[in-house]
Amino acid sequence: MTQEEIKNKDSISPKENIRQARVQKLTDFEQRGINPYPYKYDKTATAAQLQEKYKELPAGEETEDEYSVAGRVMAMRNTGMFIDLQDDTGKIQIFTHKQNVGDDNFKMLKLVDVGDIVGFKGTIRRTPRGELSIKATEYTVLCKALLPLPEKFHGLTDVETKYRQRYVDLIVNEETRDTFRKRSLIISKIREFLAKRGYLEVETPILQTVASGANARPFNTHHNALDMDMTMRIALELYLKRLIVGGVSERVYEIGKCFRNEGIDTRHNPEFTMIELYQAYADYNDMMELTENMVAFVAQEVLGTTKIKYGENEIDLTPPWDRKTMLGAVQEYTGADFNTCSNVEEAHNLAKTIGVNTEDCDSWGKVIDKVFEEKVEPSLIQPVHITDYPLEISPLAKVHRDNKRLTERFETRVNGWEIANAFSELTDPIDQRSRFEAQALAKANGDDEAMEIDEDFIEALEYGMPPTGGMGMGIDRLVMLLTDSQTIRDVIAFPTMKNITK
Repeated sequence: MTQEEIKNKDSISPKENIRQARVQKLTDFEQRGINPYPYKYDKTATAAQLQEKYKELPAGEETEDEYSVAGRVMAMRNTGMFIDLQDDTGKIQIFTHKQNVGDDNFKMLKLVDVGDIVGFKGTIRRTPRGELSIKATEYTVLCKALLPLPEKFHGLTDVETKYRQRYVDLIVNEETRDTFRKRSLIISKIREFLAKRGYLEVETPILQTVASGANARPFNTHHNALDMDMTMRIALELYLKRLIVGGVSERVYEIGKCFRNEGIDTRHNPEFTMIELYQAYADYNDMMELTENMVAFVAQEVLGTTKIKYGENEIDLTPPWDRKTMLGAVQEYTGADFNTCSNVEEAHNLAKTIGVNTEDCDSWGKVIDKVFEEKVEPSLIQPVHITDYPLEISPLAKVHRDNKRLTERFETRVNGWEIANAFSELTDPIDQRSRFEAQALAKANGDDEAMEIDEDFIEALEYGMPPTGGMGMGIDRLVMLLTDSQTIRDVIAFPTMKNITK
């Protein structure tokens, strides 16, 4: 090797060195007439099926039962004589010996690396040490991996790689695979729960012309063919209510993506999954009962219990859940009674006495909301419905039947988080227009998260909408809760990440 070649070799990263070595093995396979990327492989069993079927097979026993398995090579010992093979159900050991696979094929195992996907055919045996194994008689390389997996005993611990290259995280971390399997099951059980109660699953537009249904900043885009500005939806709400107006069903729901142009933290991702549901002839009391029963059902079905552990907290999801009014909870935790405040200035002064700066709040309701967020919310570990929110912060909820300063709205809190938001839905089109106009004024005055006026939705209400209860829940937060995941990125397969500067 020349000095120049040595210099070039030394300048290549260890990862690239490994890749080049694997590319050479790929070439070696091809030179032997072997396609390392074939089209199909006929599996006859999974690792879990074999582990279950032969769990009583004694140590040292062999069978004549023959199976074909396939998966990713996770470890190789004794120059390939013992291989740990992983499929989507678990692991099984492969025993290869030149007496069984032939001398040439055994020698060719040196071209197989950890990370390759390989199919093995052979008979079942349990080693004298008690390890269920397949005594391979033949093998087929199904995919030659050109890049190495993270070091076996350390796994994938780098957070950036974990989220940016989720596929690697899934390969090496069983906990990650388990979380996403549970996520799928959680969504399936939500659908099962609602189907039993007569709910119809529907789909509504993601691209919309008016950003409404929530207080949030939208992502904006442009439709070239129609030469029209559009937004990505920030909520599912208003189109689902249109369906209630139309009478397609008295009970509808949608599970879908929403998009909010906001910051990222442990409980927020700009792209997230929500469920919203609406039931005609119901109110927010019905929604409280449905919410707690749905969460308890899902927890029981997925985890086998309604008593869960999140971090250091033991949380009991068994219904019925506690209920507290927002004003009552603020008074309970701070001693301050905001009912006595007749205007926003009095509310500012009362908030100041308990150490909350509310100078940025322009209404009585916003002052209470900020006090609640700072002084009450973190303490709400056990599930509780916080009810009767101020009118100023609830533009889509009906005025409370007993107090015109409040609305029939609740938010469900667990572990200090909001997991659900629900209303006795506003069905009066004149009142709705007034609320939208107040939101539009706030937007004009610099509130980027205030709603726009949705004229078509108001017209839909003018055709008549029955009394309706509605509820929205963040699927990602529910999955976090039920999988003891500490950040929303752990339950979103491909979370939003900042671009890497090169």
